[in-house]
Amino acid sequence: MRLAVLTAFDIRLTLATVVAVSADFKKPPTSLTNFAFKETSMRFARVARQAVLLLLLSSIVAVAEDKPRTEEWIQLFNGKNLEGWTAKIKGHDLGDNFGNTFRVENGVLKVAYDRYEKFNGQFGQLFYKEKFSHYIVRVEYRFVGEQVSGGPNWALRNSGIMIHGESPETMGKDQDFPASIEVQLLGGSGSGERSTANLCTPGTNVVMGGKLITQHCNTSSSKTYHGDQWVTVEVEVRGDTVIKHRVDGKTVIEYNQPQWDDRDAHARELIQKAGGQVLVKSGTISLQSESHPVEFRKVELRKLAD
Repeated sequence: MRLAVLTAFDIRLTLATVVAVSADFKKPPTSLTNFAFKETSMRFARVARQAVLLLLLSSIVAVAEDKPRTEEWIQLFNGKNLEGWTAKIKGHDLGDNFGNTFRVENGVLKVAYDRYEKFNGQFGQLFYKEKFSHYIVRVEYRFVGEQVSGGPNWALRNSGIMIHGESPETMGKDQDFPASIEVQLLGGSGSGERSTANLCTPGTNVVMGGKLITQHCNTSSSKTYHGDQWVTVEVEVRGDTVIKHRVDGKTVIEYNQPQWDDRDAHARELIQKAGGQVLVKSGTISLQSESHPVEFRKVELRKLAD
């Protein structure tokens, strides 16, 4: 704010000078020729214009400095530990990070299964502490290693970012996934096509092209990413109006009106708790564990204006 204050001071001084000088120019003084008076009047007009311009610039600077800087990226993952995150793994209490599934090593958030004998359907989520409504969340991820024994075939090189999710406290102990919108992250199997940043809808539905979509998973237009290369996915979320998935900066799927699925018993409970509100305006963000090792080297968020 220092710049704005100093500018305002300069303007006040300039305007005071202008006002004082203007008092002397209401009528041509008898001691000045018409030409001299005209010259002086022109100089005064220039000073007045400059003062007004400075005043406008000062207002712009002051507004810009007072307005919250929503363009700044917030590092949800701090690169050091799991501060701000809580694990919820099926069959285990909230906060029990079974098998140290979610961990940080060498500045990378890892989802690992080296302490599992078998997967046994122990799907997990790592929840961030805050809920968000209007934002862009960006992750850089990659799949590594081999799927743990007992993991389902469809979960090979499969993970996800869950957005607009329910609170982990409302999940049942043996619940597989939170009711949410899933940005499904997939890796290629080495051959063939397998898109990423797809849409899946546990306990939810969306609208695409003006039509209610009740199909559980919907494929994006992204290319396939084989191997252990890092992939950047962004999700632009604007409350209950529009959500866009981007891969490496390109929009690959877009939809509207995220909402609880009233065919689902648990989703009906959430609707009731929301006072009958079906559209989902905000929610939690979480990262999945679905039996294949995955790494995240960046998880960041930028808030957007409502």
